[in-house]
Amino acid sequence: MNVIIVEDEKFARENLEQLLTELAPAINIEAHFDTVHDTVEWLRNKQTDLIFLDIHLADDLSFKIFEQVNIKTPVIFTTAYDQYALKAFKVNSVDYLLKPIDKNELSAALDKFKERHQEQSIDFLKLQSILNERAEKVYQRRFLVKRRDKIMSVKTSDIAYFEGEDRYVYLVKNDGSRYIVDYKLSQLEEDLDPGVFFRLNRSFIAHFDAIDKIVTLSKSRVKVYLDPLPDREVIISTENTRNFKMWLNS
Repeated sequence: MNVIIVEDEKFARENLEQLLTELAPAINIEAHFDTVHDTVEWLRNKQTDLIFLDIHLADDLSFKIFEQVNIKTPVIFTTAYDQYALKAFKVNSVDYLLKPIDKNELSAALDKFKERHQEQSIDFLKLQSILNERAEKVYQRRFLVKRRDKIMSVKTSDIAYFEGEDRYVYLVKNDGSRYIVDYKLSQLEEDLDPGVFFRLNRSFIAHFDAIDKIVTLSKSRVKVYLDPLPDREVIISTENTRNFKMWLNS
């Protein structure tokens, strides 16, 4: 199988090449590029079986490549984007590897490619639009809360987590104080900075600094201990564990 690597960070490229050599010695790395310009020039005249493509290149975003060349070759993105942005890749049926690239994740991506080994139908312009929207979005920095006759503004840096319980959603501060807020967790998930907050399960959205300890329950489920400690266990489902680990590593 022939591949090309488009990556402008030397260490990241060499690491990927080394991992590919270990996992699939038969892979032939035909070329590597660090700019949109050089990649476009090569793809105009040649074809390959698989492309490993970084988002930010030396001269521009890699999506500019698809504006100049009609590419049907399968693509595995290598990216440092957080979990919110990665939803865009899922919607568009694109494989991706979150930097720093994990050997097991790379192996799984290669297996997925071998199973499908077919031309992709990807709306790259839509994907770029979603990522641009992510970069421009302004996230909520403060929340207005009320207790009896007092009203105060709480900075997101002072929030440990949000907890949904029965019909209410509670804002829990680092000191353990709790306030009812007029939000749904689904709305908070969109309004909070995904680099700092993560939706652990149906009941909790936690600040990174509030995560005290993580315990593996099984191969694909983990238990999270928050500080301050809530009255119930916080279990991350099998489906969400991988995303949680990627978020912790981003």
